Amino acid sequence: MMGRCEKEKSMAEKKKILYIVEAMGGGVFTYIVDLANELVNEYDMYIAYAVRKQTPLNYKDYFDKRIHLIEVKNFGRAIDPVKDIAAFFEVKKIAAKVDPDVIHLHSSKAGVIGRMAFNGKIPMFYTPHGYSFLMENYKPMKRRAFKLIENVCAKRKCITISCSMGEHQETLKLTKRATYVNNGINMAELQKIIDKTERVKHPFTVYTLGRICYQKNPTLFNSIAKSLPDVKFIWIGDGELREELKSSNIEITGWTDRKSAIKYAVSADVFLLPSRWEGLPISLLESMYMKKVCVVSNVIGNRDVIHNGENGFVCSGIAEFVKAIKQAQGGVDRLVEKAYQDIITMYNTKNMAKRYSERYRKEINRGGGGTEKYNTVILNNCYATTRVVAL
Repeated sequence: MMGRCEKEKSMAEKKKILYIVEAMGGGVFTYIVDLANELVNEYDMYIAYAVRKQTPLNYKDYFDKRIHLIEVKNFGRAIDPVKDIAAFFEVKKIAAKVDPDVIHLHSSKAGVIGRMAFNGKIPMFYTPHGYSFLMENYKPMKRRAFKLIENVCAKRKCITISCSMGEHQETLKLTKRATYVNNGINMAELQKIIDKTERVKHPFTVYTLGRICYQKNPTLFNSIAKSLPDVKFIWIGDGELREELKSSNIEITGWTDRKSAIKYAVSADVFLLPSRWEGLPISLLESMYMKKVCVVSNVIGNRDVIHNGENGFVCSGIAEFVKAIKQAQGGVDRLVEKAYQDIITMYNTKNMAKRYSERYRKEINRGGGGTEKYNTVILNNCYATTRVVAL
């Protein structure tokens, strides 16, 4: 059996990772859950987060019980100088208490506040999950302001890890301290839900999943549905632009839990993603794993994963979307199987976690890490190696 001293040493040498996440909803939420639950076997994981409307009510149940969850009360999606300054000091206070070996910032708001709050003495990473300056729902002047902010923040001592090659190419225009790790999905967790889901007979069905908002392009989704009146369309989710979905063959499920969302997807045939922009959508990766024909818009993220005519369809207008869906009705098993194999070999949580862990270890070792301070304490008193954090 491992003695008390050995146990204390093992605990002490488990490095601390602090994730700071403002956008805890949708695909980013799924990404954080899957990545943290995988990395907690190797690291002591802390997540400082904000709750959004899209955050599941039982969000804590999704996380491994060993993960420390810390709510940032002052985080908000919109720019609010008073709350943003308060969030700045709040995350600094949290980091001081956690004393992490690595800080990883997720989404634009956390990326700006975090890069300003920390001076780079602790290895720091930033993942945009879709740059704000690429979001077409903002006016040109606002997008230019967002890009200026990213340019300023990019000069801080921080490595940007994009979630797709397309996003990485945008990052390289801002900084050379950059790499990318493709998003991945938790295949085992998804398969468990699929195995428990009853498959029901259904007409040929096209679905999408997410918030009904400008980014997801409900206007185009509606136009495609109107062009195919004999096909059933389902939008799994809800949002401020639900009135755009007027075609009589569209069903809107409203917000639903993960198991119900997967149930709708399992009993469908084509995954349609007509987005105006993306990072690297988890919903797309999960649909590829479920062997659905994927028909996507020609934007960063989508086209990094789907290659037209090889593992799905990449489209640039209504006519191309309609043509692709009609082709899917005729059977495209070769494309579906290729998409599935891409998930198995490239876009899964274990591969993703391994890549992130390699980056974390490299930066910890480059900075000297924290091993020596633990060794000193262990040599003098093996019972004094565990750091207690009061949060």
